[in-house]
Amino acid sequence: MHSFKAVPVLVTGAGRGIGKRLAIGLAARGARLGLLARSKAELDLCHLEIEHAGGSALRIRCDVGDYEQVCAALERMRVHFNSPVQILICAAALQGPIGPFVESSPKSWQEVIQSNLVGVMNACRAALPGMIERRRGKIIVLACGGASSGRPNFALYAATKAAVARFVESVAAEVSEHNVQVNCISPGDTYTHMTDQILAGGAGRLARNRTRQPDPPDRRHPAR
Repeated sequence: MHSFKAVPVLVTGAGRGIGKRLAIGLAARGARLGLLARSKAELDLCHLEIEHAGGSALRIRCDVGDYEQVCAALERMRVHFNSPVQILICAAALQGPIGPFVESSPKSWQEVIQSNLVGVMNACRAALPGMIERRRGKIIVLACGGASSGRPNFALYAATKAAVARFVESVAAEVSEHNVQVNCISPGDTYTHMTDQILAGGAGRLARNRTRQPDPPDRRHPAR
């Protein structure tokens, strides 16, 4: 199995879910982890698990929606590990409103877009210049559900993930000549805190919506 010994890796959304599991797994392979999240309690717990397993990690409280905070996080990692970030994993994301789009709040739209899309753009913008200069670096972005097809009752989440996928494809083409790789991955169905949010948000109603089929068209009176 590939070793990441002494490789500086920054994981956004490292406090919980897939981001946390990736951080713990990479630490077990010898990586020097930068754990980035908004929640101090979640960061502390992830850091504790990594240290108990003999790994090395730095906790950084940061809102990925704030570009200056993300830049400061990368600089902290460079100073702490005496080496710039070589791998960036963008796992920070919000589920957002669950249910019909027409019932959602515009305020919630901004929060989801700021975290899921702008957060990825901020992290990439902060990390790429150094990677291009060194002609070395990898960025992995979690696209997840919604990147390839619509998701009824999760419109905002799906929209941001589709936008992230196109963003990554575009930037990857721009930086490939500099030996920098930018990729999206979809880890598939995984039980995380978002699963709990979906269940709490009315899984029964959503299930009924998925199974309900539209009435067949009246062929005697085609739509005009």
